[in-house]
Amino acid sequence: MLHLVSMKEWPPQLIEEVLDLADDMKRQPAKYAMAMAGKTLLMIFEKPSLRTRVSFETGVTQMGGHAIYYDMGTSPLGAGKENIADTARVISRYVNIVSARLFKHEVIVELAHHATIPVINALTDHAHPTQILADLQTIREKKGRLKGVKVAYCGDGHNNVTHSLMIGCSKLGLDIRVACPEGGDYTPAADVTRSATGFAKKAGSQVLITADAAEAVRGADVVYTDSWMSYHVAHEKLEERVRVFTPYQVSAALMAEAAPDAIFMNCLPALRGFEQTAEVMDGPQSVVFDEAENRLHAHKAILVRLLEDLKK
Repeated sequence: MLHLVSMKEWPPQLIEEVLDLADDMKRQPAKYAMAMAGKTLLMIFEKPSLRTRVSFETGVTQMGGHAIYYDMGTSPLGAGKENIADTARVISRYVNIVSARLFKHEVIVELAHHATIPVINALTDHAHPTQILADLQTIREKKGRLKGVKVAYCGDGHNNVTHSLMIGCSKLGLDIRVACPEGGDYTPAADVTRSATGFAKKAGSQVLITADAAEAVRGADVVYTDSWMSYHVAHEKLEERVRVFTPYQVSAALMAEAAPDAIFMNCLPALRGFEQTAEVMDGPQSVVFDEAENRLHAHKAILVRLLEDLKK
């Protein structure tokens, strides 16, 4: 059973295959108008969402299928009256594929272990693979290639986007530099850094973790940032995190350290004046809304590829 639990389990050729499919779907949507005819996607949401829900649900509809939104906050599963193993076994008899946006990564692992249908990680506290597939599609679209592209990430290094970006980039031969404060709460998880370094060695690319934002961004083709206040971060920590992360804010001055044709990315939601300035967010180098659009195409490609594998 092929799942998308994290980028670690997917070989480079499968990632590239899905990116090619996403590109084709973007160019020729009518070609895939019946790709999910008679198929149902169950979307389980423990965390709130805009782009993930709308892009998955729209994508299924565009391909002739049906999507069900399941809110854990108002369900027996969220109340602890259903366990994950039993839920996986039941939904496997009702629907064709499931996506889940959860807090704890171990829950998506358990869901995939017990399900007999493909499981998609639509975000956990550890990984966000569907976002990074859309990001890689965007980078290739804007730069014409992936291998050899230099990506600089600035801000919170210990989050799901950073982890998946490190794995996705290192597998496909992009240099990935992460600029973040020192300390376990802010730096990438050690196992992710080890894995990314190993993948990069095979692909001929490099991984750099640094506390110096300018060092990371210097000469970069892509400058990427993400929210300082991820969904799992308590609001009470706002003042502390603003103080810690302000040196990593992507400003026009920091963007000037990158390559002249560098692009700016943020997976959204974004707060102008926090992880980036309004000047950068709304400036000519920003591709954040193209990036957001590609969630639709990447998600459609993931769905079709996983369902195709189920037939084998």
